[in-house]
Amino acid sequence: MYVITHHAEARLWLLSTPGTSYAFQLDADDVPRHVHWGRPLTLDQVAAIAASLPAEDPGGDDPGGEEYVVEGGLRFGAPSLTIRFDDGVRGFEWRFVSHTAHNGLLTLSFTDRVRSLGLELHYRIRDGHDQIERWAVLTADEPVDVLRFDSAAWTLPARHDYRVSHVVGEWGREFQLQRDRVPVGETVFTSRLGITGQHDGPWLMLDAQDAAEEHGEVWSTALAWSGSRRITLRRDPYGRASWTGGFGHEGLVWKLLPGGCLETPVFAGLYAPDGFGGTSRRWHAYVEGQVLPARPAERPLIYNSWEATEFDVTEKQQTELAELAAGLGVEVFVVDDAWFGARTSDMAGLGDWWPNPDRFPDGLGPLADHVRALGMGFGLWVEPEAVNPDSDLFRAHPDWILRQDGRTRTQRRNQHVLNFARRDVREWAVEWLVRTVTELDVAFLKWDMNRPFSEAGQPGAADPDRVWIEHTRGVYEVMDRLRAARPGLYLEACAGGGGRADLGVLARADQVWTSDNTDAADRVAIQHGYCQLLPARTMGAWVTDSPNSFSARPTSIRYRFHVSMAGAMGIGGDLRNWSEEDLAWARMLVEQYKRIRLVVHGGVLHRLGHDAVQYLTEDEVVVFQFQPSALTRSVARTRLKGLDPDARYQDEATGAVHEGAVLLSHGLPPLLPFDWTSELVHLKRVPR
Repeated sequence: MYVITHHAEARLWLLSTPGTSYAFQLDADDVPRHVHWGRPLTLDQVAAIAASLPAEDPGGDDPGGEEYVVEGGLRFGAPSLTIRFDDGVRGFEWRFVSHTAHNGLLTLSFTDRVRSLGLELHYRIRDGHDQIERWAVLTADEPVDVLRFDSAAWTLPARHDYRVSHVVGEWGREFQLQRDRVPVGETVFTSRLGITGQHDGPWLMLDAQDAAEEHGEVWSTALAWSGSRRITLRRDPYGRASWTGGFGHEGLVWKLLPGGCLETPVFAGLYAPDGFGGTSRRWHAYVEGQVLPARPAERPLIYNSWEATEFDVTEKQQTELAELAAGLGVEVFVVDDAWFGARTSDMAGLGDWWPNPDRFPDGLGPLADHVRALGMGFGLWVEPEAVNPDSDLFRAHPDWILRQDGRTRTQRRNQHVLNFARRDVREWAVEWLVRTVTELDVAFLKWDMNRPFSEAGQPGAADPDRVWIEHTRGVYEVMDRLRAARPGLYLEACAGGGGRADLGVLARADQVWTSDNTDAADRVAIQHGYCQLLPARTMGAWVTDSPNSFSARPTSIRYRFHVSMAGAMGIGGDLRNWSEEDLAWARMLVEQYKRIRLVVHGGVLHRLGHDAVQYLTEDEVVVFQFQPSALTRSVARTRLKGLDPDARYQDEATGAVHEGAVLLSHGLPPLLPFDWTSELVHLKRVPR
């Protein structure tokens, strides 16, 4: 249920979702000002709140609380919109034109009072969800430089204190959850990489330092964008917090010519009254219902050859791995890097997307056919946005890369970034991608991107900085066209690990490769941070070798499988070196995973602490507990959540029957006091 109502006399709009209300109004100068974001209220109630709001800041300046912050007047915080006309005039003065509301979409249209500039603010609510989707559109009938153009600004009610939750990290250490007190002043969360990046996620959660996992108010926002971005969080001296965010970063200038238009990505916001757990579950439901491509919840069990072979790829060795993977119950076999061109290391071949003739003399067809004969789908790794200088593609089209005349063409990982803002580059990418996945009947494609932008430009372009926007939109276009040509294709987004995990790419990709670090102990923390916003079905998680190739840490096969089962499980170790005992364990654990997969991928996630997670459907419960060291042992029992206290639940492994009320109040026994201990409990509801 969702409703948009308008109070004409108060010039106020109320957006009502199943569990929240969001309201704003126009003041006497047509400036849109925030009124309420929180628990459900009636139109009369928010009108009364609006009437009681102060007209100006306690200090006499900068009243704050604006729905969209422009430059000009007594405003001194970070603006959402910064523009400069050809004559040097800056800023925007609001003049309201009209509003429309239809099928959950509210649009307010404004113009500048003097200049030929139009601004639309868009709000959209979805049936069954509490998210407020916001974006903006700028039009011009005279030339204008756009220095900042955010999707939305958000305002919180005044509180004595605030805390921000977000994820930080680096390659191999993505999605580390961090909670910090919000200081007075401005804090900027940004990516200047051209991609989302591992160092900082494109979402924030704020609370008044009083929220916990299952109680307390939490306000959160997530930007649906896979390129560079900037979110500026501000806390003023008077107990107010607000933030504004969107694509781009400082130093960029986009040119809008007469008749031109610029549209931002969606910046979605959510209020939840039931803590960080309730916040996560609402985001999971929204991503599953409104963002992800429509398909069944269960993700296929893949095997990926990278950790087994790296660049040393041969048809014989891939065939051996495929036969071993099929024997474990794997559903899709994915050939990773080095199947193409002259790619025998990261020095050459990237961009030449045809099978390496020395490694695959008859092409990939025989291997793909053999994989399918074994009962599996066939998958490939690709990196469409990058090129090695040592490649036929670069030699033929050196002008296709991001570059600036007169500047060194920096390399990273011996490669450059192809300019997907160019139509000819996009057409090239669509042609070979569609041809490859069609000819080989590819079931699963891992789309990697290992190269942040440098010297990002397009010589000769009238608006060279637009490449920071149009490259990302070009990637979206290619992904969309590929999926349209091959609707059944599973797509995994990867960027040097978890460097492209956001709502923008997940509108096109079924899952995200979470991290190149496959160490199970490290993955517990990585997956804990990832699932703060994104659902488990989108979280690629491999079982690999012990000792781990990334950390050299040894862990038990049971522990490794249990950690991976908590997401979209895959297998990535060198199966040729696994013992018969480990292979037997793997077969048993794969069978167990397939029995619980629909609960993990389609159920509701509850965190039972940092080292325990639960998935719940109407009739089934899956719980994982992890203990990396005997020194962390606790005698505390793990209490379950969300169960029917009047129901009974049977353990699928032991046959024991438990009362729901007992599981809720007393929980499961603690783990045994050993290193790398884990436990999977699968319960099914049984009649009394």
